[in-house]
Amino acid sequence: MSVRAEKVASLIKEEVSTLVQRNFSMEEFGFLTVTEVRMTPDLRSAKIYVSVFGDGPRKEKTLALLEEQKGFIRSSLGRVIRLKFTPTLTFLLDETLDRAMKIEQILQDLHKKSGTDEE
Repeated sequence: MSVRAEKVASLIKEEVSTLVQRNFSMEEFGFLTVTEVRMTPDLRSAKIYVSVFGDGPRKEKTLALLEEQKGFIRSSLGRVIRLKFTPTLTFLLDETLDRAMKIEQILQDLHKKSGTDEE
């Protein structure tokens, strides 16, 4: 990613986080964190990765709500970020934390299993 694309991605990450925090309730969206934004080289499209605390249905509901509010979020971004074109937004679920917790659990289980085998 170019330096300009990285700067725009960073700005979008900050602004989307602020927009969600200010305009939507925790009950509605759950505990949501914008973890990463990836821009296309022409700055016309942004993939926004979000992490949602909760179970599968809660994550899907939050992602669906973000999709519903995509127009509002995009228009708000357009007012704050001065670009020739406001990028189209795609919201994706970032499951990195879930995978890390699953790996941690597997390692703990292996450690317990090896500890009982030695005794």
